[in-house]
Amino acid sequence: MSIPETRPRRLRQQPAIRRLVSETRLDPAELVLPMFVREGVSEPVEISSMPGVRQHTVDSAKRAAAEAAAAGIGGVMLFGVPAERDAVGSGATDPDGILNVATRALVAEVGDALVVQTDLCLDEFTDHGHCGVLDDRGRVDNDRTLDRYRDMALAQAESGSALLGLSGMMDGEVAAVRETLDAAGFDDTIILAYSAKFASALYGPFREAVDSQLQGDRRTYQLDPANRREGLREALIDEAEGADIVMVKPAGSFLDVLADVADTVSIPVWAYQVSGEYAMIEAAARQGWIDRRRAIEESVLSIKRAGAEVVLSYWAVELAGWLDEARGLRAGGTR
Repeated sequence: MSIPETRPRRLRQQPAIRRLVSETRLDPAELVLPMFVREGVSEPVEISSMPGVRQHTVDSAKRAAAEAAAAGIGGVMLFGVPAERDAVGSGATDPDGILNVATRALVAEVGDALVVQTDLCLDEFTDHGHCGVLDDRGRVDNDRTLDRYRDMALAQAESGSALLGLSGMMDGEVAAVRETLDAAGFDDTIILAYSAKFASALYGPFREAVDSQLQGDRRTYQLDPANRREGLREALIDEAEGADIVMVKPAGSFLDVLADVADTVSIPVWAYQVSGEYAMIEAAARQGWIDRRRAIEESVLSIKRAGAEVVLSYWAVELAGWLDEARGLRAGGTR
């Protein structure tokens, strides 16, 4: 009988050893919670396709943000759900629009404790659901859309957003927004570029969450899921245009792209664990087919392992609690 000369299992034999040699670790500060704030409701509204996630009122968003700050996560990313929409997304630049109102409220509530971030895109605000302004043939007009993004950037920065999440996938959006912010004296405002944002089937629950009015699809501006190199190319372009951080979205289906970007760019790399990723795990767990906690922890850990320094996840606060609990137990404390 042959006896193995090397025994990697020595490093797996007990929890303390596995923890000691763990190559990847999670920390609450590396998590960001996406939040939806809806105009015209008096109490939070449950999102049926995302069990446990709500459309918030401004007041309930403040409470949820305070809970997130207490959990020690790094930030919250705000999405607005307006009561009225039009072709150019006027509500996005209205100082009294829901996203800008919510931003001011959360900055006042928790701005010293975590990073209040805002989604900079028109899809929630347009009556056609696209991320930009349409031309007379119904196509997204890239350069006219950049003008709207410039105005959105100013509105969000003036409302106190510390970080603008440019998620529209328009060519030149980072350069346009950076130039506008700097010219207006907002040179400290951070730009997160959703550089490698793929036209994925996993955004379905999100569209319920923002009451999307989308007609058609977004394949003319979001990336083809078949393309790997293109994701890296987009990240390099955004870095050159002045992005402070680049993003890969969705996370779990594009870990190869995430690893490529993380290995190449010189700025921080984040990833968004999107609504469909959340919904699939929650649905399977409710059927008893998987261990919910282990599946959540493994899914986020794999994103971190692939190279993301921060993960946007709808489980951010719950996961932070588990991490805190584990630290307390290892230290001999109780929770």
